[in-house]
Amino acid sequence: MNEKFETHEHDVLIIGAGGAGLRAAIEALGHGASVAVVCKSLLGKAHTVMAEGGIAAAMANVDAADDWRTHFRDTMRGGKFLNNWRMAQIHAQEAPDRVRELEQWGALFDRTSSGDILQRAFGGHTYKRLCHVGDRTGLEMIRTLQDRGVHLGIDVYMECAVTRLLKDGDRIAGAFAYWRETGRFVVFKAKSVVMATGGIGKAWRITSNSWEYTGDGMALAYEAGAELIDMEFVQFHPTGMVWPPGVQGILVTEAVRGEGGILRNKEGERFMERYDSEKMELSTRDVVARAIYTEVREGRGTEHGGAYLDISHKPAEYVKRKLPSMYHQFRELADVDITQGPMEVGPTCHYMMGGIRVDAETAQATVSGLFAAGEAAAGLHGANRLGGNSLSDLLVFGKRAGAAAAEHAKRSTPVNIEAADVEKAAREMLEPFERAAGDSPYQIHRELEELMQNYVGIFRNEEDLQKGLAALDQLQQRAAGVKVEGSRLFNPGWHLARDLKSMLTVAEAVALSARERKESRGAHSRIDYPKYDETWAKQNNVIVRDGDRMRLKQTPIDEMAPDLRKIVDV
Repeated sequence: MNEKFETHEHDVLIIGAGGAGLRAAIEALGHGASVAVVCKSLLGKAHTVMAEGGIAAAMANVDAADDWRTHFRDTMRGGKFLNNWRMAQIHAQEAPDRVRELEQWGALFDRTSSGDILQRAFGGHTYKRLCHVGDRTGLEMIRTLQDRGVHLGIDVYMECAVTRLLKDGDRIAGAFAYWRETGRFVVFKAKSVVMATGGIGKAWRITSNSWEYTGDGMALAYEAGAELIDMEFVQFHPTGMVWPPGVQGILVTEAVRGEGGILRNKEGERFMERYDSEKMELSTRDVVARAIYTEVREGRGTEHGGAYLDISHKPAEYVKRKLPSMYHQFRELADVDITQGPMEVGPTCHYMMGGIRVDAETAQATVSGLFAAGEAAAGLHGANRLGGNSLSDLLVFGKRAGAAAAEHAKRSTPVNIEAADVEKAAREMLEPFERAAGDSPYQIHRELEELMQNYVGIFRNEEDLQKGLAALDQLQQRAAGVKVEGSRLFNPGWHLARDLKSMLTVAEAVALSARERKESRGAHSRIDYPKYDETWAKQNNVIVRDGDRMRLKQTPIDEMAPDLRKIVDV
């Protein structure tokens, strides 16, 4: 082991401190493991905070007829049956217990008159199923998990970015990282690593995601030999802010529609009747996003290229009580009072259904010692995620990943890290400073955002995807030679140079998978192949690393258990 770098040793290393990472940390600690949580930004600034609407769990507090079977069926139907059905079953069965646990740990939920956790309606869910705290559910979840984790004594390494997973033969042995503030390198030695790094939205120009969302976990896992699946399925949330430009993409929670918000075009028409006359505004996200996009494209969009979302027909006090964050967000950022008039909204890149391929029971990836949970992992949501399922996903599979990672660490023999691997990881990070010439990472990132927005967006076709892949190839070559000015201290250009590598990896995986899937399903819409294709209903696109090249293959979806098939076929 190389002595010249700061080194920390733990049984379990968790990368990412959002809901999934914190829940995994709490569980691993409970199994007696020594646990480290590394996060790229500050503890508490996780993307989970952005999840406003609620946690989907079949508690049956409001609709007594709800149970896990209906939740399972809704999730499978929403995901167009591409989901890992065993994950969907586990998720639906275990979500209520995870919510109760959160409540025991001190989470404060909105209540029914009898004192149970209140649940609201949400797109794609048969019953009122979302346990919520106004429109600040994710914030309450992070607060609760963080308090719990800190009290239990997790070690947290903040503003520390992981750049490479280290291996001992075929198994994971830890990670190489650097402190963002000083630029100093640090090595983590661990028998198990849990990836909980979230999504990939910063590869698109209009996104609800913040700067951390650069696909690091998926790219790190891919580099280490893990399989990625379903990478073509990127969810565009139907309602992000479209005006003013400085706040473009910031999320407008689906809870606005859950509480009765109505979508209209510039002619005042309630246009969702054309696209889903039954569920209207509470149709699934892929349908609503495409509806707004189509209205704009056909000339019925609002002044700034979106649609109007109106909740002002509800009493002002009700709106302020149910949607406090939205009220303040529009007041402060757009100078709009949502109790008096409509919001202007449009689709925004929001969530990644694809990601690291994991085992349903243990959340282990296809590399020994590597686990993944939350948005970085794939399988549960299939071709399209239902609102609210992400928060229960974090809890259910965060817990399972933490438990399995701790057990794996207990069974494992000590790991060995080669000094040469550490030196190589350090070299790679220093190279941008040593180049005499090269592109700016900012320029390449701007071009990447435009390219993904234009060629790999809500609607796709062969020609655009080909252009996108050719342009990505050019960008990758230029990114390999980026030049960074200044020192390692407080250097955002240097941070971006590293993040670009992750974003370009996941962008290529998305574009390749999207070109291959010649059908429209869930969040993946091909103009040139607008229909479902039965052959694609039975297989997943899988991305693997083959030397220095990215290779795509298909694997069949396992046959669903007969008792579950009966539930789905109702």
